[in-house]
Amino acid sequence: MAVGKLTKPLLLIGCGKMGSAMLSGWLESGIAAAGIVVVEPTGAPAPFADAPNVDVVTSAGDLSANFDPEIIVLAVKPQQMDDVAPACKRFANGNTTFLSIAAGKNIAYFSSKLGENAAIVRAMPNTPAAIGQGITVCCSNKATSDAQRELCRQLLAATGEAAVVEDEGLIDAVTALSGGGPAYVFLLIECLAEAGVAAGLPRELSERLALVTVAGSGQLALSGDEPPATLRQNVTSPGGTTLEALKVLMAPDGLQPMMTQAIAAATARSRELAD
Repeated sequence: MAVGKLTKPLLLIGCGKMGSAMLSGWLESGIAAAGIVVVEPTGAPAPFADAPNVDVVTSAGDLSANFDPEIIVLAVKPQQMDDVAPACKRFANGNTTFLSIAAGKNIAYFSSKLGENAAIVRAMPNTPAAIGQGITVCCSNKATSDAQRELCRQLLAATGEAAVVEDEGLIDAVTALSGGGPAYVFLLIECLAEAGVAAGLPRELSERLALVTVAGSGQLALSGDEPPATLRQNVTSPGGTTLEALKVLMAPDGLQPMMTQAIAAATARSRELAD
């Protein structure tokens, strides 16, 4: 689908790591051609403040009375949202879409702050968005039109891939899997490196082997048509060394049950935060 362009300004509230990653993607894609206004409540210097079509203010109160954004992206930390969301209620006229990437803040929360008529899209990105390799899943309330939801999806796709779900309850599992997923992969790299050191490799070499192996394997899986199971089988020779390692990792108490338990714990915690 062709990328549309906003016909009115985009308001980005919060320009930390994720906010700045999205801002970079929007500037590169040109989707926010009508201009971007950044509110940085912390007062910290905002990235891309000198870029064309980007203006920076420290408070929503600094916006003019006739300012009319097409989309407001709420990218502050969840604990800051109680202070930020009410200040945006004046824009909740149905024409402005609210797109939140705050973990643990559900659509009901934003409806309570902005009103039942506010068009709200809740999204969960992940940190590889910083290099344009992220994946984001979003859902919306009934007040959001198909056109508004699609435009939000395209905004999110500027930093990688984006998908839409109808059931907001799935966002908790998305948070656990892809939201926290980079941390699990980084832990895998750490564990591989430590195992290599234990097997006698010099630490620097072991860390590099682990890092490049994980990164290259991910690219191989992403670029091909074969499923991960087939790729795994392609590396595993009968009676070989890889098979011996997989016997440990694929044992009944191996990697899969541990990962299933980990994702379940993170999903449960996401639901607790939302409540």
